[in-house]
Amino acid sequence: MTTALITHDDCHGHVTPDGHPEQVARLHEVLRALEGKDLLRREAPMADDATILLCHPLAHLEALNAAAPDTGSVQLDADTHMSPGSLKAAYRAVGGAVQAVDMVLAGEVQNAFVATRPPGHHAEKQSPMGFCLFGNVAIAAKHALERHGLSRVAIVDFDVHHGNGTQDLLWDEARALFISSHEMPLYPGTGAQHEVGAHGQITNIPLSTGTDGGLYRKILTGRILPLIETFEPEMLFISAGFDAHKDDPLASLALETEDFGWITDQLCALAGRICGGRVVSCLEGGYNLPALGASAAAHVDALIAAGGSSLR
Repeated sequence: MTTALITHDDCHGHVTPDGHPEQVARLHEVLRALEGKDLLRREAPMADDATILLCHPLAHLEALNAAAPDTGSVQLDADTHMSPGSLKAAYRAVGGAVQAVDMVLAGEVQNAFVATRPPGHHAEKQSPMGFCLFGNVAIAAKHALERHGLSRVAIVDFDVHHGNGTQDLLWDEARALFISSHEMPLYPGTGAQHEVGAHGQITNIPLSTGTDGGLYRKILTGRILPLIETFEPEMLFISAGFDAHKDDPLASLALETEDFGWITDQLCALAGRICGGRVVSCLEGGYNLPALGASAAAHVDALIAAGGSSLR
């Protein structure tokens, strides 16, 4: 089997103000870095409202639809904006994540990378925030549980910022293990070790400024992988933010490009042992364009290596 790349041109239509770090150029850079790779390429469908309602209440959908502008841009919070194309892009981001689950569980591909925007791991139940409108990974995880009947799933979030939205959306979900490693102190200010979820299924791993790849590798092998193995998920999700890179302007960790490849290789190897290699990865942060492209390429190369290299 091979690796799917799921994206859509509509995700370029989410336009943020000049100088905003979560810019259209991010997705251009990622897709440029993935050109020519051995991937099964698919367009992300539009999610339907029922899918988004797996995690968000109707009031959240209604508020975003009411806020969506016909022209220009609206500001939802200090750093989250909507343009006329933003809502469609957000529906594609959810649709792509859900489609990835369907393709992996159908055996069409071994694993998948969903290259869409806006990202999702900061969106709480009724609060768009941190550049995010919907909780893409959390919704995909609930889709796997509710519609495919999986018993347990795990999410690893290695974005440099805490995945507060994923935590909020899955706080009461005993079937979903959520592990977030993130710099602290840093936006959004959540992610302390005592935040463990209603069933103790959430693990937050705050990282000190300057944490490098060597230390992160020890944390992955010593803490993150054993937690996943003990939980025995039937599918592994990755919130793939590349802003822990040493060159990223929004944070102060010190991972190198090759660290992201190694992390992905280790996660895929574990998935191969415990859940048939079923992995769905969704793009989150990463704001230095060259570092983002190189790190995403290293991540996807590891997915390809795990999934085989048969062209479709």
